[in-house]
Amino acid sequence: MVQKLQLDPVTPSKSRFKSVVSQLLACMAPNLLLLDLGMAISFATIAVPDLLNAPEGLSLNESQASWFGSISFLTQPVGALLSGPIVDYFGRKKATFMVNIPHLVAWITLYFAWNLPMLFIANGLMGMGTGLMEAPINSYVGEITEPSIRGALCTVTQFFTSIGVMLMYFLGTIVNWRKAALVSIAAPVASMLFILLVPETPVWLLSRGREKDALKSLCYLRGWTKPENVREEFDQLTVYSKKLQRCVICCKTEEDETKDCEHYKMNCIRRFLLKFRYVMLSKETLRPFTLVILYFLFSSMSGLTPIRPNMVNVCGAFGMADDGKHIVFVIGILTFATSGLTIILIKLLGKRKLAISAMFGSAIFCMALSIYAKKYLETSVFSYDTSTFPQEQSYLPLVLFYFVGIFNGLGIPWVLLGEVFPFRSRAAAQGFAAAGNYIIMFVGSKTFLNFETHFALAGAFGIYAAFAYAGTIYLYFFLPETEGKTLQEIEGYYSGKFRHFADDPVINLFKRFKKK
Repeated sequence: MVQKLQLDPVTPSKSRFKSVVSQLLACMAPNLLLLDLGMAISFATIAVPDLLNAPEGLSLNESQASWFGSISFLTQPVGALLSGPIVDYFGRKKATFMVNIPHLVAWITLYFAWNLPMLFIANGLMGMGTGLMEAPINSYVGEITEPSIRGALCTVTQFFTSIGVMLMYFLGTIVNWRKAALVSIAAPVASMLFILLVPETPVWLLSRGREKDALKSLCYLRGWTKPENVREEFDQLTVYSKKLQRCVICCKTEEDETKDCEHYKMNCIRRFLLKFRYVMLSKETLRPFTLVILYFLFSSMSGLTPIRPNMVNVCGAFGMADDGKHIVFVIGILTFATSGLTIILIKLLGKRKLAISAMFGSAIFCMALSIYAKKYLETSVFSYDTSTFPQEQSYLPLVLFYFVGIFNGLGIPWVLLGEVFPFRSRAAAQGFAAAGNYIIMFVGSKTFLNFETHFALAGAFGIYAAFAYAGTIYLYFFLPETEGKTLQEIEGYYSGKFRHFADDPVINLFKRFKKK
């Protein structure tokens, strides 16, 4: 099981600036992974318009296009569930290098794809590679950074995903999908080269008994400093690594850990089941897991994700006053901008207010697009058939669509994923939650064709608005504020007495009124 580290602030290294720079450079390999991930999840958006009923070469019908746009989401859970064991066995650094290989092969295969099976295999491999990236990114960044800058650097990593999305949408405006795949090969290659220049995480090295290598790694990560400047932090790391070696079953059953633990001698299957019970089925894991999965559900089904593979044609079906590929490129720019803005807004508003506001904004503008489609679009308009698109174009749906992109970009489910789980189950729970999210994204993308077929664009966006409204209500009542809280405080929130509602002034007012 992958573990992420949370320590109290320690004595800084000799040069604070060099310390931050060294950690930022070390994060570049995971950042490039996420750049590649952003390009991967948006590739179908630029490929489907060229492949859908193409007059020559590879061609997809409506059903095949729906499957092509969603199949990567179906294979992502497999990669997400495998990522934890791979990181534990090979280490964070080697795993970060290795998980680039599926994407590298996939981009090459997409460029040379000569038939539909190869096209689908490559996109499925792309999805599996995306899932494999989960644990290396979360664990490496979490374990090499200091608590004072960990939040900022974790947000920066998500920022690179939006850069990847924007870059792929830009490529879609200047080259065809094959050349875009060829250009995309640079991302995994750059990540693999970068990871060769940075050290393994100190805590993983300590878990393998390599104290000298761990100390050397920590010196690198704190600004290429001397061992005496990191001695206090290194001692804390040593104590932490020893705590992780304790038997989790003994901890949960309050048995005397000073004695020889009998649980290591029992049947391996029984021991695994006991560990699963005390770690994964504990309330401090299940409660935040429920929160994160529901947040993923409402976030993924509230706008852009379901329509992403066919976004270019959706823009044409609404009669938006611009070329579809230009519109999705602007969406990429807006996603990039809002990701940067999120770093500031989290500090100003906190995660709770930002998440609720983003969900509510998505609900309003999805509903506005639904009303527009109902009032101005003919019932015959079908996004998978360009001959049905309206001749007259309007700026109103274009503006509404841009606002959907802005509010979708302000959502923070991935930020919460990195902090709400206890350290013993963090990586495994993150893998399960990410797998669940990818399944939700697959269902959302695959069902868009069904929603539009049965309810037209007005009905489809009405359904997405309903999900967003439901998400707003759920987050308001159940999402706690985690900004400024240590991981131990967050864990204590979920391990203590169950709180039915979030700590909110209005909710608390009604609770006090009820008591009276």
